[in-house]
Parts: sequence; C-alpha cells; structure tokens
Amino acid sequence: MLSEQEVNRRQKREELMRMGIDPYPAELFDVTTTVADIRANFQPDGPETAITSEMDLSGDERWGNVQLAGRLMIIRISGSASFAELQDATGRIQVYFRRDDICPGEDKTLYNTVFKKLLDIGDIIGVRGHIFTTKTGELSVYVKEFKILNKSLRPLPVVKEVINEKGEKETYDAFTDPEQRYRQRYVDLIVNPHVRDVFVKRTKLVNSIRQFLSQKGYLEVETPILQPIHGGATARPFRTHHNTLDMTLYMRIANELYLKRLIVGGYDGVFEFAKDFRNEGMDRTHNPEFTQVEFYVAYKDYIWMMDTIEEMVEKVALDVAGTTKVTVGENVIDFKRPWKRLTMFEAIQEYTGVDVSAMGEDELRQVAESRGIKVDSTMGKSKLIDELFGDACEPNLIQPTFITDYPVEMSPLTKKHRSKPGLVERFEAICNGKEIANAYSELNDPLDQRERFEDQLRLAERGDEEAMALDEDFLRALEYGMPPTAGVGLGIDRLTMIMTNQPSIQDVLFFPQMRPEKKLEQSSESDYVEAGVPAEWVPALQKLGFLTVEQLRTANPNKLFNDLGGVRKKLKMDVPMPAIADVRSWTGQEA
Repeated sequence: MLSEQEVNRRQKREELMRMGIDPYPAELFDVTTTVADIRANFQPDGPETAITSEMDLSGDERWGNVQLAGRLMIIRISGSASFAELQDATGRIQVYFRRDDICPGEDKTLYNTVFKKLLDIGDIIGVRGHIFTTKTGELSVYVKEFKILNKSLRPLPVVKEVINEKGEKETYDAFTDPEQRYRQRYVDLIVNPHVRDVFVKRTKLVNSIRQFLSQKGYLEVETPILQPIHGGATARPFRTHHNTLDMTLYMRIANELYLKRLIVGGYDGVFEFAKDFRNEGMDRTHNPEFTQVEFYVAYKDYIWMMDTIEEMVEKVALDVAGTTKVTVGENVIDFKRPWKRLTMFEAIQEYTGVDVSAMGEDELRQVAESRGIKVDSTMGKSKLIDELFGDACEPNLIQPTFITDYPVEMSPLTKKHRSKPGLVERFEAICNGKEIANAYSELNDPLDQRERFEDQLRLAERGDEEAMALDEDFLRALEYGMPPTAGVGLGIDRLTMIMTNQPSIQDVLFFPQMRPEKKLEQSSESDYVEAGVPAEWVPALQKLGFLTVEQLRTANPNKLFNDLGGVRKKLKMDVPMPAIADVRSWTGQEA
C-alpha cells in the first residue's frame, strides 16, 4: 500500500505530464561544472553582492553561464523568490530561484506551479545560471533556467539538524539503521554523503595496489570463477550445476591454483583482483562474497614476499590516508616498515604461556578445551593449532605483524621449511586482530603436493567440510615444472575496513549479503472487524499507516479521531464519523 506522500508524488508526476513536461526526459543535459569545481575554483570579485535581478556575470567566461545537475535536498519557498540546496556527486550548493528570471514573460506557470507545487525533495533537476556569493558569504547559483530530469516517487528520509540550548548540533531522523542502510545502499549514499567517501577510498586502495604491481612488471589476469574442483584454500564452497555439460561446478574459493598454472606456463609474475565465494558464516569480518588480490612471482620466497607486502601496504596507507598512521577505533595503527615478525609457536607461547611446538593431536585438544575452545573429533592437528592461535593471539595483534613458520599440517600448498622440520615457509599478516594477508613459498614438488592432497582427502573422510579437494590437472601442471615461487592473497575488504576506520565488512561493501527482506505484515479486513472496527473504516485506517491490529493498539485515540476526519474527506467517504468512544475501543483504550 502506498503512503500518502507516495500517492501525492504520483499525482504530481501525472500533473507534469498533463502540462506537457516529461518528468523523465530522454535527451542529455550538458553538465559543465560540479559543486566541488565551483567551491575549489570560484573567486568572487570584490565584496559580496545583494541578490538583484540586475546582477549578471554573463561576461565571466567561466562562471557567468554554468550548467550543473543534481538532487534537490532542501527547498525553501518564499513568495516570488526561493532558495534550495542541490546535491551532486561531489557535494551540495545553494541555488537561488527568482520568479521573474525563471519566467521573464507574462506566464509564470513554470515558477508558480512547477517549481513551487510540483517539485519535491529528492527530485533531480538541471539548472543553468551564474555563480555568486550572497551577503552572508554563501556560495550560490543564480538560476536562470531549470529542467526536471527525474521525478522521485519515494520520499527520502529527512535528516533534521537543530541547535540545542547548549549551542550543540543535534541530528534527528538520520538514516542510521544498519539493516536499512545495507539493504537500501542507494538511499544511504544519498542522505549520508560521508558513506560515499568510504567507497572512493576503497577505489583508491585498489588502484594503489594495481599501480604498485603493474609498475613491477607483473601481468594482471583473469581466471575462472566457476571451477570443476574447489581448490586453493580450505573452505566450504558454493556449488551449482551446468546443464549443458551436465556437471557440478563450484564458485571459486580462491584463484591460487590457476595463477600457479600461469607461472608454470612461463609468466614471471601474475596478479588478479578476484571475487571469491565461501559458503560459511557471516559476521563483521566475513561476507560469503569477498574480494582479494592474489599475486605470484617466480624465483622468489616468502621472506621476499614479507618485504614486498610491507612496501605495498605502506604505499597504500600513504595513497589512501596520506600518512602511514591510521586511526582504527581506539587504536592508531602504523604501517611504516619494518613490521614485527613472530613465528606461530612463538606467538602462541607469548599469549598462552604454553609451548605447543612438540604436541600431538590429543595434547593440543586438551590445551584447547582448557581454554574453553569448542572442539570435535573432525579437528586434526592443524585445525586445533589454528583454533588456539585464533583464540589467544589474533585479538592481541593490533599493529601489523607477520606470523611465520606454520606447522606443515596447516598448509597443504606450502613448501616445507628449509631448516625447521615439521614446519612450512608461510606467513600471515595480522592487523587490528584479523588476518589481512596469507603467503607462501609455494610448494612445487608434485609428489609432495600429491601426498598433501591425500592427507586432505582423509580429513574430508573424517567429516571436515573445509578440507581441500585433490586436483589432478594442477598436479599434472606441477609435473611439467613450476619454478620456485612466492605467492600471497591479500584481503581487499578487510584492508579497506582498516584504512577507512569502518567496524564491519558490510560498511565497505556496496551491497553486502542480507537475509531475505521480511514481507510487511498486514491484517485482513476480518481481523479489524473482529477488533471492533466497522469494515467501511478499514481502508481509512490503512491509509493512515495502521496496517495491523497491533499497530492500531498503539495509536493515540484523540489524534486518530482527528486524522480519521481528514482521511474521510480525502477518500470522500459517505459514512458518518465514528464517536470518539468507538475510536478508543478500536485501540483497546476504552474510557
């Protein structure tokens, strides 16, 4: 059911069409400037000038005749002259409308009817005029012509700002509910312009990384999203079915194995900004669809990769934030090189006081249980160590830190450590309590790789849904020979959270995954009748927004009585008004 405002806007749309004005014109509107351009470059000549019809800067080549377009955010009607605020992609500016300039002839319809009566907040218009500064110093556009470019049929949330008794600014009715903001991101971006800045910075971050890798001569590539085998990480995949091929396919959980195939093929360095998909839980740092950049470089190792990640992320901080020091919540995180480095066993011992380096599966399970970690029989040695590290260490690693030298069981695709038996050459970069990057000296021994895959198969047989699948084609590629290679995956979403000081991954994704939107419940006519409402008054109550009997029970009976009188007139209801006592009984508040 449409609200009163939605009905009113549709009526205005029809009225515009009856007047011969297309509220959705097809032809382009030639925008010659933006709000940001005006604010950055307009220099008024001499003192501020009163607004007069004689004031004309048409001789000014740059600012005497500009065209800009945007959304009306405020309208202040005042007789024959009015002010409004126009918002484009770069900011807001005041616009001034004067009836006799908009309508120089006898016909004043364009101002008196179209502007004053048929425009609403949220409508998109184009204006032509000149730039000036008011007596109060407000940069403005003096409008000579305007054109409706889009009639908005839904009202925007109206954010009100008032100054309280203490002189402080207070905001009311802001569009702040997270569920609404994430579900209706388009509204969020309109009424909360600071949200747009987050995504501008995200693009700067991606461009910074792309520039860094491209300048080093590495090739940006694309690899399959639909894969016959889910590989490259330990995670539960999404699966689908290809009808023509009659085969199961998986949405990729990582692009690692395909990028390594390209190293086998002869490229010295490749990278990809990849959308990956993992059919797992959702929380403030996990979304089932996420973005990471993976890159692989031949003839390098994980120590070289640590130096490279430090260099790259330091550059990203400078490009995005202008400094290596970034405020995240209550912490100031410094990405300046060098970062702290700890082995995984050193980190666990530092934060638990327990040396787990020589422990078997049973001892590890006991240590995990003693810390209140939930364990089960499907968890092998690697999973238990990972759970211990995640519980005891990760939350304490706020400054960027490299955790190195993982147990071999945790890393099926990583080269065995050159000097530490039982470990592999792997690091994770941890920052603000979460992993942001994961890197290896890549395993390139095809026989060792086969054994590791077979170990993963045994974990899968025990019920581990995240165990890695065996990829025969990848093994075949390794048998042709892959040079020593360093590889890394760096999470774009999590790094953006840190660089923009956002508490949740949903805040750095335009359209995060959401549960299905709940359908608005609505009581039937018989429900209202059962509550004592005559059937003829049900449409009036619904028109007022009381879509359920429960909502009706919360109404103020006196206000409802007065509102019903107004709706009765609007709907031209040929029924007598109910008594105030009747209305009280409908709301369950009988005198």
